[in-house]
Amino acid sequence: MKDISYILNELGEDREDYFNAIAPPIVQTSNFAFKRIADLRERFKDEYGGYLYSRGLNPTVDILRKKLAALDGAEDCLVFNSGAAAIYSSVVPFVSQGDHIISVRKPYTWAQKLFDLWLPKFGVTTTYVDGRTIQNIENAIQVNTKIIYLESPNSWDYAIQDLKRISALAKSKNILTVVDNSYCTPIYQKPIELGIDISIQSATKYIGGHSDVVAGVLCGPKILLKKIFDLDYLLVGNGIQPFNAWLLIRGLRTLPVRLEAISKTTRLVIEYLKSHPKIEKVLFPLDPDFDQYHLASEQMQGACGLFSVIVRTEKAEHIERFCEALKCFFIAVSWGGYESLVIPKVAGIEISSFDVHQEDHRMIRFYVGLESADYLINDLKQALEFL
Repeated sequence: MKDISYILNELGEDREDYFNAIAPPIVQTSNFAFKRIADLRERFKDEYGGYLYSRGLNPTVDILRKKLAALDGAEDCLVFNSGAAAIYSSVVPFVSQGDHIISVRKPYTWAQKLFDLWLPKFGVTTTYVDGRTIQNIENAIQVNTKIIYLESPNSWDYAIQDLKRISALAKSKNILTVVDNSYCTPIYQKPIELGIDISIQSATKYIGGHSDVVAGVLCGPKILLKKIFDLDYLLVGNGIQPFNAWLLIRGLRTLPVRLEAISKTTRLVIEYLKSHPKIEKVLFPLDPDFDQYHLASEQMQGACGLFSVIVRTEKAEHIERFCEALKCFFIAVSWGGYESLVIPKVAGIEISSFDVHQEDHRMIRFYVGLESADYLINDLKQALEFL
């Protein structure tokens, strides 16, 4: 792989073409002009090969595509207007009526809606498995299985799949592998180097880094991405707009620095919480007490920001009271920005359904942002008095 500093600061940026400006231009145009009809005719034949209409390719977006593909060690990259759009396009072009998908259990909400509500309309079925054990995946393979869909780690309990072994199994059966790499980004995990076919991520999270853009990334071989581009990308029109692409280029400049800072703070916050009597368990992939710590250490080069805790409490109201008492953590979905966040699992269930014996009902997910460790720990200390 090229040097990361070169990728983030130089790759794809031909500054001589735009007045030697340090920051690239936002090419805010809907269409592109041609001097010769023959050239236009050729572009009609292959829109993936150049500029025709910004629903397809755009110069600002192309700068971003080159950087993201290089970070992932991929041949090419497509950038979408949401992570959900990237998920959709990683699956739909590669299945037909009667096909079968294997997915890790409890995937991201909109992936599960795709599998449960959308694809069955077209005769595509999905089997959910505990992907922590490769045998579960192997046992679920059918003659019509076309895709193995993974999230490693996922974003609540951080279950990890052995990407190298699963990709080898899939290749032996001619099955496509897709992994959601949003948790790690290509800085901390490179699925394509481990044999995965398509790596996707929500660029809304760490890539953007400022909670001001929604986007999704899909990286993989050109032959697969051209298939996506030629129909789904152009037909649905879910590609990213130039201004949002420019925001992501800006976010990429500081990605390694932000991840490093957040990693250090995360470790200190976790250390404090593990020592608190009201915290029963902390879930974080690179915590030595995590049950898949060894696989995480082998497969991931780092982890930061997002972790969950199981609290000791008898009532859902106490969990809500604790979260609402926090002053430095916003109650919100998502992660990856500069601001720290918190969201309890009870937000997704009715209070009357709360069961203290179900561990996940007592789960609270935190995201550590760019604030100082002392600032966040002092806030947790005062809020835990309400739990």
